[in-house]
Amino acid sequence: MLVKKREDVFITLLNEEMSKVTAAGEAFLDLVNNYENVNDKIAGMKILETECDMQAHKILNTLNSASTPLFAREDIFSLIREIDDIVDGLEEAANRFGVFNVKDIRPDAKKMADIVMQAINELSTMFEHLSEIKKPAALLEHIIEVNRIENEGDIIYRRALSNLFSNEKDPIEIIKWKHIYEKMETSIDACESVANMIEGVIMKYA
Repeated sequence: MLVKKREDVFITLLNEEMSKVTAAGEAFLDLVNNYENVNDKIAGMKILETECDMQAHKILNTLNSASTPLFAREDIFSLIREIDDIVDGLEEAANRFGVFNVKDIRPDAKKMADIVMQAINELSTMFEHLSEIKKPAALLEHIIEVNRIENEGDIIYRRALSNLFSNEKDPIEIIKWKHIYEKMETSIDACESVANMIEGVIMKYA
């Protein structure tokens, strides 16, 4: 392993965080693809978001007491904030389904949820290679793939907005879905930000 043993704890903690993010992504994907028992699923999303927050605090508490973290403290702090944004965006989107009394999920929302899940899965695999940060070939492959997925997400997001404004006549529905799409887009962007932060760390080691 390329990192010092006393730094291994951060690899473990970050991978645990990504496991929780993956669980939240899967729960959101299930919500939009199987739109039933909606209130229970929304409540479940809140529980998962809280678990991610607790894991983030655990990492930050460890960071405060660590003499030698995995990499620069400010980088870990920024990374945790961006990871948190992934789940926050999904939980907020799920919450809006209830608040806005959404009856049916639009096809574009399902496509965006799938893109978010693809990006999360790629990040999760990328984090499994964090110990290789000084020989980052595998990490860089996953970073590139996350960027590709995010670009695809941008296209789907813009198409979703175009479809919404072109085909929906009810202004209330436009407001509802524009807001939901924006929250989902926030999660996609956060995935790319996480990948870009890891790339920045790699450059520091180069």
